[in-house]
Formats: sequence, C-alpha cells, structure tokens
Amino acid sequence: MDVDGGRRVFHRIGPSSSTGNGNNNSNKQQKVCFHWRQGKCTRFPCPFLHSELPAVGNGKRAHQGFGAEDNHRGGGGGLRRSGNNYFNKNNTWERVKSQQPAGSNMSVVKKIEKLCNHWVQGSCKFGDNCKYLHQWSTGDCFTLLAPLEGHQQVVTGIALPSGSDKLYTGSQDETVRVWDCQSGQLAGLVNLGGAVGCMLSEGPWVFVGLTNLVKAWNVEISADLSLSGPVGQVYSLVVGSDLLFAGTQEGTILAWKFNAATNSFDPAASLKGHTLAVVTLVVGGNRMYSGSMDHSIRVWSLETLQCIQTLAAHTDVVMSVLCWDQFLLSASLDKTVKVWVATETGSLEATYTHTEEHGLITLCGMHDSEAKPVLLCSCNDNSIRVYDLPSFSERGRIFGKKEVRSIQIGPGGLFFTGDGSGQVRVWKWSAEPTVTL
Repeated sequence: MDVDGGRRVFHRIGPSSSTGNGNNNSNKQQKVCFHWRQGKCTRFPCPFLHSELPAVGNGKRAHQGFGAEDNHRGGGGGLRRSGNNYFNKNNTWERVKSQQPAGSNMSVVKKIEKLCNHWVQGSCKFGDNCKYLHQWSTGDCFTLLAPLEGHQQVVTGIALPSGSDKLYTGSQDETVRVWDCQSGQLAGLVNLGGAVGCMLSEGPWVFVGLTNLVKAWNVEISADLSLSGPVGQVYSLVVGSDLLFAGTQEGTILAWKFNAATNSFDPAASLKGHTLAVVTLVVGGNRMYSGSMDHSIRVWSLETLQCIQTLAAHTDVVMSVLCWDQFLLSASLDKTVKVWVATETGSLEATYTHTEEHGLITLCGMHDSEAKPVLLCSCNDNSIRVYDLPSFSERGRIFGKKEVRSIQIGPGGLFFTGDGSGQVRVWKWSAEPTVTL
C-alpha cells in the first residue's frame, strides 16, 4: 500500500503494463482505489480502478494471495502481510455497485442483517457506510430501555417473583444478581459456589437450578431452602399440579410437593425415560412436556406422572418447548421449530415445520396490544427472530453480543433478555401487550 497525493491506494499484484517511461497515467491505471475496496468511494469520475484485477499473460486473473506478493518482492525473507480482510477469500463484506446517474456522488450501502462486531466494541471506522448493523434491533415494535451489566458469563435464568419490585438474574458465573426494577441498579448479589443452570419464579418463590441441588427462596418471608436429589446440573424447572419439577443432567425429572405445614418441599416422584439431559420443561393443561438432548420430547400426565407419548421428529437437541393455545411448539438445534397439534385420539402430531438458517435455543411467547400472538425465537447466531403467529411473518430482530439464552416476559410491555456475554437487556414493546402465553 502506497500513499499517492494523499490518497491511499493498493498496487495491483502482477506484471506492470508500464514501459518504465515514468508515465503517470499508466501508473494510476495500475492501482485499485482504496476507498472503493471499502465500498465508500464518492469520487466521480475516480482516477483509480473500481474493478478487480484484469487478466494477465495467459488470460488468467492475477493471483491475489499472499504468496504472489512475496514472489513480486523477489523471494522470501520480507515482511508478510497478515490479517488483511480485503484479500481474504472468506471475508463476508459485499461490494454493492452504485446504481446512480452520471455525476452523482451518492453511494449505496446495502446493510447485512448482522451486528457489526467493531461497532459493539466502539471502534468501527466506517460509520454509516458500514455494511453491518449499528443498532441492537430491527423493526419498530420494541425499544431497548437499558442494559444491566455485571454478570461475567452466560445468563441462564431470569425471574420476576410476584409481589416483588426486584428482578433476579442467574449466570454460569456462579452468582444471582438482584436488580431494583425502579432504578435499574444492583440491589443484591448472591454467590452460590456453582453455575446456575436455570431459574424459575412462581408466586413469591424463586427457584435456582444448580449442580446436584435446587435452591428455593421465598422473597416474602425470606425463606431459604435447599432441595436435594438431582444428579448433575439442573437445566430446567417448571411448576404444575402443585408440584415442582426439575430436569436433570442424567435425564431424570424429579418432583417435589410443597408442604404448607412445614413450609418446605417434600420429594414426590422421579420420572424416568429420557436417556440424556432434560433441558426444557413446560406445563399445559394436565400435561407436562419435556425436551432433551436425546432429541426427543416426552409427554407426561400430571395425574398419573406417567409418560403417555414420545415425540421423535427432531434430529438434534430439543432446546425449548412452549404451549400456545391448543398447540405445542418445539425448537431444536436442528434449525427447526415444529408445531404440534392433538389428533382425535389425543396424541400429538407435527403439522408444520418452520426452518431457520441457524440452530434454535429458546422460545418465548406473548400477545401484542391487538391480541395477536407473537413468538420470540432465539438462534445461535446471536439474534432473536420476532414472528407473528401463526403466519411466522417476521416483525423484527434483536441482537446480542453473544447468543441469547434467556428471555423473560415482564409487566407493562416489558421483557428481558440475557446473552452469553453476561449482559441483561431491558426491552419494551411499542404497544402494551395484553396477555402472556
């Protein structure tokens, strides 16, 4: 790279067409415009090349690799260029040719729906001309209110106990942080000595899944209980039919029943059937649904605590299950969301499959101000797709620094997301929702 008249340009690699007579115009024809390579040249006409390298010698295009540059220098031993994305065959920048009238100096920048990593770090030099997004969301149906900083690792649970003005967030950094909902400030920090696998709030209770243990806190009476029995990490929690269920690393689902007389939880059942970890649980009607790393979904009767059906349509880990109306929705790392409906015999069948470009991590649903159901689908490309149901038409996207593992609906149109970097974000719908799924 040379500096010529204050303009940075790249020398064309390969033999020169100059005859060595010092012709300046010929030299300029051998240079590619640096600004054009960045997609932001505004000069018209530009004295430098706005094209790739032409054919040389035998009609083949001039080689742009690092080895060709070394040969041009006359052999090894010189400094080698490293990290030059302009010559990286795997770079994802797209050059968009301006379709503009002659004499126009306006360039067209086509945005790629992906967050700019340099912008996230506060160091993107391209500004409005950057091909990637410099915003945390697309669409106009929600607004980012505040980031909650403090967790050092992935946020695996978010809980809002009823009757409390506090938000609880748990992380693999072995802490639970308590936030004041009015000020957004940290109100408390609990060091647990183990990674948080999941969280759940039910009434005044907050449950935290740990390794070989479930912690239970009653925020009204300041009760602090430890429920033993799990083997390995607890990945999922749900309450149904007056029972607390926990999905464990070994594939067992444990159940406890609350004892009002002693204000404690007594072991009630152990549900077996999954062969690998149970990572998601949901209750709908008199059924509980469990998704597992064994690629299956099991349907359990809350009356008998027996498995009444196994759903085996997914081909990878079932990361999230959600009940919506008379449907069951399931999301998997196999890049699909499946919609299940009950047949006349009462069994579930997959009637629709929505496919994404990336694996899915978690589902969360709510209704908007017009009572339309909305589905939030977190994918492992660090984004959340927001869809109308049942059409799956996209309303917008939310982006995180890393993949979003936790989504929690709050009151008054609020919802919360927690990503792999440890950041919790507070969002608000542009119109207040009426009902949660």
